[in-house]
Amino acid sequence: MALQFFHLRLPQPLNLPEQQTVVSHNPIIGLHTRLTGIGDEAYIQQALEQVREMGASWVVDLFPWAYVQPRSRYGYDWTGADMVIEHAHRQGLQVIARLDIVPAWARPPGSTDRHLDPEYYADYANYVAAFAARYTPQGVRHIIIWNEPNLSFEWGERPPDPGAYAALLKVVYPQVKAVAPDAIIVAGALSPGSPLDDGRTRMDDMQYLASLYDAEAAPYFDMWAVHAYGGLEPPTAEPAPERVNFRRIELVRAMMEQFGDGHKHMIITEGGYNDHPRWNGAVTPAERINWTIATYELAQSYPWLDAVALWQHSTPFTTRSHPDAWNFVAPDGTPRAIYHAVRAYALQE
Repeated sequence: MALQFFHLRLPQPLNLPEQQTVVSHNPIIGLHTRLTGIGDEAYIQQALEQVREMGASWVVDLFPWAYVQPRSRYGYDWTGADMVIEHAHRQGLQVIARLDIVPAWARPPGSTDRHLDPEYYADYANYVAAFAARYTPQGVRHIIIWNEPNLSFEWGERPPDPGAYAALLKVVYPQVKAVAPDAIIVAGALSPGSPLDDGRTRMDDMQYLASLYDAEAAPYFDMWAVHAYGGLEPPTAEPAPERVNFRRIELVRAMMEQFGDGHKHMIITEGGYNDHPRWNGAVTPAERINWTIATYELAQSYPWLDAVALWQHSTPFTTRSHPDAWNFVAPDGTPRAIYHAVRAYALQE
């Protein structure tokens, strides 16, 4: 009886397929996935097979701190992360790991799971370092520190604070490099656009980036991530400070060069187009197909851009609203027209 009790609580062996290799005309094609926490190995394997078969080499996924250390700072449960990362590796995919979501023990009562106070920066850094030590030898080198910290929602329902985020990077970076010197610390992508609610709901992304440099954060990240949604404009549309479109990344790049960071590369960890028939932020299905392929094609012209992981492969649920129309694959696993079109482009069919 005791052996049965402990056997149920030990990680079960994964049912891993044979090693695969991505075949693609465009090696920077990627997708954002939503797989950590699902726990359904067959679903995860199918999703990652579809990513590879579409001709994508990169995936971005979230690996919540709250899943790995749910109860205390002592010990780690890597079961869910292992499942996603090992299956991604077998498909020949490069994983870009986003690390955030604060466990209840590391934040004030009643706060959101994006609330991280400085007294817990070291605990978060311990998690990132442990993640890097475990997975960098498996090829997971890109580690994103937080997500859209210029949004109040993502900063624990507090006003965005680039100085506080810079301080977080300064704690995390040396701790990770001490155990995984090959890890690439990626500064969390910002929500693109002008300020909302006088900066209390969203700080202008360009202002936030400049403030990070003023806070001397540059030595504490190796790469910059961006969210490059196209909105209602084709990817070739001219960039401007007041416009949110794909080429806004050029404005970010110019600021990095202005602050002496032109040697650092960038990655796109969210982006793309929505084709919902009844949402004012959507484009037509034909525009989505043509502009998505044009996005992947244009991205190859930037020598400093390593990957374009568009939002998103799929979700295991449906909202019956416009969020579903970001998906390349329906929740039941059926590929949408956008998936088939990108696959044909990537494989030159």
